[in-house]
Amino acid sequence: MSQPLAGLSAVVTGAGRGLGRAEALELARLGASVVVNDFGQPGRDGSGEASAAPAEEVAAEIRAAGGEAIAHLGDVADHEQARALVQSALDTYGKLDILVNNAGILRDRMIFSMGEEEWDSVIRVHLKGHFNTTHFASVHWRARAKETGGPVYGRIVNTSSEAFLAGSAGQPNYAAAKGGIVGLTTSSALALGKYGVTANAICPRARTRMTEDVFAGFNEPEGDALDPLAPEHVAPLVGYLAGPAAARVNGQLLVVHGGMVAVVERPRVAAKFDAAKEVFSYGELDEVLSPYYADRPANETFGASEVLGLKKG
Repeated sequence: MSQPLAGLSAVVTGAGRGLGRAEALELARLGASVVVNDFGQPGRDGSGEASAAPAEEVAAEIRAAGGEAIAHLGDVADHEQARALVQSALDTYGKLDILVNNAGILRDRMIFSMGEEEWDSVIRVHLKGHFNTTHFASVHWRARAKETGGPVYGRIVNTSSEAFLAGSAGQPNYAAAKGGIVGLTTSSALALGKYGVTANAICPRARTRMTEDVFAGFNEPEGDALDPLAPEHVAPLVGYLAGPAAARVNGQLLVVHGGMVAVVERPRVAAKFDAAKEVFSYGELDEVLSPYYADRPANETFGASEVLGLKKG
């Protein structure tokens, strides 16, 4: 079996279950030594007692298959615990080459019903969690590059969502966090490229504990067929982006699910209007913009089934 990640070490956050687990197993299958991080709280809203069991079980699964892995119990949204997570890779494997940010929670509510804590907690785990690990990994890579006098090997794979692309009415906190992650990714890609580090983000569609209600009834498999929304469809792309073949892939956003990968373009200007004089007036804006939007239904939105291209099975 080809092992393009042999000799490399990786950190995968939120790897005790679902997507993170599948990604950690794939990186190990491709030859990487893996630090399996998970805070281990049973509730998808981040509730319940932290437990090392989920991370330890995945690490044991990797070792049983002949790979190298250690478990790490830690909250990536805590700055010092994120520092300790990166340090655990350095202490165990001597360096860090790959960072996969996947950890997250959900606190779904409509914008008019959402409380401050529900907003803050989701932003904290998703967006701050991505920042914390990326910060400490980038400190390591920059120092290595200065020490060696040239580029090093570094890969960041972040987890965004189509909730950012298409909107999600009941997830203003989650959609905002996932949009922020894309901004963090492109900024990191620009800042770290000169050191040999790439940063990319994926928008995965997968049936996990986090999304069981979102995808309930959609494309459910029959018999022994692999679920088209199984996390195992996402993991190979993460393995590719973590590998040497993706050296020229940087600052990109990719949608992935069920045997499909789509490269998302950066936003483009759809229409442009120039003021007749130096500054637009209200009336002039009404004249140019209102006709442009006139043929669109009032309060036009796109439902999840339309945007995601999902069909109930």
